[in-house]
Amino acid sequence: MPLDSAPVIVEVEEAVATITLNRPAKRNAITFAMWGALAERVTELSANPDVRVLLVRGAGDHFCAGADITELTNGPGGEYARVNWAAEEALANFPGPTIAEIRGNCIGGGVSIATACDIRFASEDATFGITPSKLGIVYPTNALERTVRLIGGSATKQLMFSGDIVDSARALHIGLVDEVHDVANLGARVQDYVAVLLQRSHLTQVATKAMVHEVITDGRVKPATTMKWESAMDQSGEVREGVAAFLGKRAVRWPWKRS
Repeated sequence: MPLDSAPVIVEVEEAVATITLNRPAKRNAITFAMWGALAERVTELSANPDVRVLLVRGAGDHFCAGADITELTNGPGGEYARVNWAAEEALANFPGPTIAEIRGNCIGGGVSIATACDIRFASEDATFGITPSKLGIVYPTNALERTVRLIGGSATKQLMFSGDIVDSARALHIGLVDEVHDVANLGARVQDYVAVLLQRSHLTQVATKAMVHEVITDGRVKPATTMKWESAMDQSGEVREGVAAFLGKRAVRWPWKRS
């Protein structure tokens, strides 16, 4: 299958992987096969220590209009639910920073993909909706929990009770996205941010992500996790290199690499 016709495209350039949902004629509505491909590709990238940052985007003018409704006539349970869950969990568990670059529609499954990422940048024309109440669907608990942790219970209920579509300003206000930019500048802002991430300590980023996850899910960082990352810091030489580069006014050469 030619690269540009694959429903999920993966491109790796240096330490950055970009996953593109590639069904623009359907506003990147995601099929069962695409959920499966997303799970597989993200799992492969997670196992690649050379990939530091993962960017998720949609082809064309939209991020993702949600699950393909034609595949949900018998409900989203069974094997569909398993593969859907696996894709979102693979994305949420990617060890390094993940960024969703959101244009146009970000609806239903599109929101669950975006909230599985660490950071969300949106264009001013982006629209958001969590729409299970329009279909009689009980939202998957993993996506529900992430949404509540991100925007709180009240905002989650407001969106899910009604299925209303909200604009980027409202999404920013409730914390569903982190930044909003005009359409022309969104890509440049994302690339600038990625460039900054690549200049910083990947050890710090990976450890931070792991520890923040524990704070969110357990209310604290477990002592074993603290010891793990303090040991990695001491053994890696990251601090020595960071301080030496700062004092020497030179570019830093971070020695740590995830295994």
